[in-house]
Amino acid sequence: MTAITPGALNHEDLEPLASRFVNVDNLSWEPSQFPGIEFKTLLIEPDTGLLTALVRMAPGSTLPDHQHVQIEQTYVIDGNLVDEDGTVGSGQFVWRPAGSRHAAHAPEGALILGIFIKPNRFFDSAGDTTDMLGRDYDSTWS
Repeated sequence: MTAITPGALNHEDLEPLASRFVNVDNLSWEPSQFPGIEFKTLLIEPDTGLLTALVRMAPGSTLPDHQHVQIEQTYVIDGNLVDEDGTVGSGQFVWRPAGSRHAAHAPEGALILGIFIKPNRFFDSAGDTTDMLGRDYDSTWS
């Protein structure tokens, strides 16, 4: 099994098919490459990019231009997430098709649960693409 929860306690000695219980409060918030946006990785499978994460966006923060390489699922726990297609608020869910592209804003801040089959591809002004941590997308995920 290649899936892990980075920073989770007491997972290293579990049997391969044992359930992995995660005390989310014990996980650290990790910075992204984007100001005001941080995350807690609940599950990642590094070989495929499968990822489930809590994402905390400070008021006024923006997740810039990015593409959903595979289907992305987002459940908003608190706040609002806004893009050109509309607003998804607390207790609401949105999913976006593979290949879709947008920027997302959190005017009042937001806490979201994101489920990704493969991480998003972010575009910068020079035409380079990265993942949320700022790593070259193609060399990391291709």
